[in-house]
Amino acid sequence: MAAFVKLKEFRLDMKKAFLLTVFVLMGLFAAACPVCDQRQPKLLQGIAHGSGPESNWDYLIVSVAAIIVILTLFFSAKMLIKPGEKSDDHIKRLIINI
Repeated sequence: MAAFVKLKEFRLDMKKAFLLTVFVLMGLFAAACPVCDQRQPKLLQGIAHGSGPESNWDYLIVSVAAIIVILTLFFSAKMLIKPGEKSDDHIKRLIINI
């Protein structure tokens, strides 16, 4: 029972840490320097630093990579928070029951 309570507290702490990370990263994306704002296309002004994309392929490549990263992050967080394995002889029980 104590292990379950610790696991539940750990899950809440992980959720708090995840949300804090998301909000901090959102704050980092919200600001770009004035020089970079002038170099960027209208779509990316205020968001990105450096020179803008050179062609439309750059948008496609970055969009596909972002989708893959977001899906990977979602499913990994989902499996960490609620794995769904309930078997008593599952290997995770070796760690949880210590």
